Amino acid sequence: MTDRLTEFLRLESAGGLLLAAAAVLALICSNSPLRQAYDDLLKIPVEMRFGSFAIAKPLLLWINDGLMAVFFLLIGLEVKREVVEGELSTPAQIVLPVVAGAGGMAAPALIYFLACRETGAVLNGWAIPTATDIAFALGILSLLGKRVPVSLKIFLTAVAIADDLGAIIIIALFYTAELSTQMLLSAVVAIAALIALNLLKVTRIAPYVIVGVVLWVFVLKSGIHATLAGVAVAFAVPLKTKDAEGHAPLHQLEHSLHPWVAFAILPIFAFANAGVSFAGVTFSALAEPLTLGIAAGLFVGKLAGVFGASAALVWLGLAKLPPGASWLQLVGVAALCGVGFTMSLFIGSLAFEGAEYFTPLRLGVIVGSTLSGVTGYLLLRFAASRSSTTTPNETE
Repeated sequence: MTDRLTEFLRLESAGGLLLAAAAVLALICSNSPLRQAYDDLLKIPVEMRFGSFAIAKPLLLWINDGLMAVFFLLIGLEVKREVVEGELSTPAQIVLPVVAGAGGMAAPALIYFLACRETGAVLNGWAIPTATDIAFALGILSLLGKRVPVSLKIFLTAVAIADDLGAIIIIALFYTAELSTQMLLSAVVAIAALIALNLLKVTRIAPYVIVGVVLWVFVLKSGIHATLAGVAVAFAVPLKTKDAEGHAPLHQLEHSLHPWVAFAILPIFAFANAGVSFAGVTFSALAEPLTLGIAAGLFVGKLAGVFGASAALVWLGLAKLPPGASWLQLVGVAALCGVGFTMSLFIGSLAFEGAEYFTPLRLGVIVGSTLSGVTGYLLLRFAASRSSTTTPNETE
């Protein structure tokens, strides 16, 4: 396993554990005397102004629109690297995780639709259970150590990256507000500047960041979600061109961003979005269409979709199981794909704006992700205990 992939898995696993701590802290704040302070903190108005041009949002939206743009910048860098030179760079490597990822998006969306088909506006949240939180899922997987083949960790990472690419497309196509033609044209000019930097083989990161910030402002004002600006910047950063020290700018930027995203941006997002008060919440709340659709989509849909699509390819002879992995272990990893958490919460924030949706949305994500995480962990642990021989792992 390459050093870069080893570092990726290590950071994602550790970051997933920190994510869990941030989510628990948010739940404690929301169900204690700290609840008012927690709500007030997220409502603090923050304004950026240049003359008559201003961006004014509460702190929560700066986190969701600003910090998450950096997260999507990292996602874009990872997708580009994997497609060009990594685990998704050849047809043989790409077929199983991409088809598994597609199945893991289609099945949850269908289950959500069936649960919410008679609820009108709630159908807008169909994409919420289609996402996988790679940091959280790998964090759970890391608890099993070398009892899980490295090939399964790579498979889970590749499926999640395919999911991330699908999420980017979904956000662009389905969660776009009214468009501003002027801001869109300005964004196109900024993208053209990024392409020019790439074609001119500019290796310094600073010009891409400066143009990227300008692009983020234009995209934010255009009606398209601002996180897509991060993806556009990522695709423009050169991968083949080397700087004076022989490093690809993409590798350099990815290496610099990864710790900040894993240990700061995602935990902050989790803390800001996972808070849900259980006051007055009964078991009957789990049967509400929105909550049930999300929870069942993540727990049942992800497992069925990822495993079903993978099994079909293997049985048809179009792909092979990850080396050293058993069918039961594949089921366990498919269950872990249902840990949607931060990505599901993020898509939920795009789908619904009314306060009446917050509790059922967050409850569904937390329940579905928890069931998926616990089930995946237990299945993988049971599979390891059943194995009579230990498959040698590569150095982690």
